[in-house]
Amino acid sequence: MWWVLAVLLAVIATHLVSRHDAVWSQSAMAQVGGSAGMPGAGARGIYAFTGQLGAKEYGLFMMDVDSGTIWCYQMGRSRDGDLQLQLVAARSWIFDRFLEEFNVAKPTPHEVQLMVRQQRGNAAAAGDAGPLNVPLPLPAAPSTVPEDQPAFTPALPN
Repeated sequence: MWWVLAVLLAVIATHLVSRHDAVWSQSAMAQVGGSAGMPGAGARGIYAFTGQLGAKEYGLFMMDVDSGTIWCYQMGRSRDGDLQLQLVAARSWIFDRFLEEFNVAKPTPHEVQLMVRQQRGNAAAAGDAGPLNVPLPLPAAPSTVPEDQPAFTPALPN
C-alpha cells in the first residue's frame, strides 16, 4: 500500500520538477511572485499530500485551489484481493466560508462572546480593566427587513 502512494507522489514530484516553461527557465525562484507574471507560491493549482484516515489507514489528499474542492483516495482491496485506488471522499468548500457556526463543540463562538461580555462587565464593575479592554464588535441592530425576506444574503461566487 505504501509503495503505491510513494509512486503517485514521485510521479507528481517528477512532473513538477521537469517542467520546462519560460517562467521557470528565465527567472529565479525569488522572482516568481513579482514581475515574472506568475502568481506567488500557493496561489493556484492542484496540490497533493498524504494524511491519516484511521488508526492504520492513510490516504492521498488532493486539493484544487482554483475550483475550491478537496478529495481523498485510499488503497483498498477488491473482491478478488487486488489493490485498488478508491475515492474516499470529495467536497467543495466554496460555500463553507459563509457559515459562522456549524457543527461546533461547546462553547460555541456566540457563547464565548457572551462569556467575554459578562467578564468585562464584572471587571468594569470592580474597576479592573486588565487585558479585557480589547473592543468587541457591537451587537447587530434589530432587523427592519420583513420576515418573508432574509435579513442577510451573502455575496456568493459566480
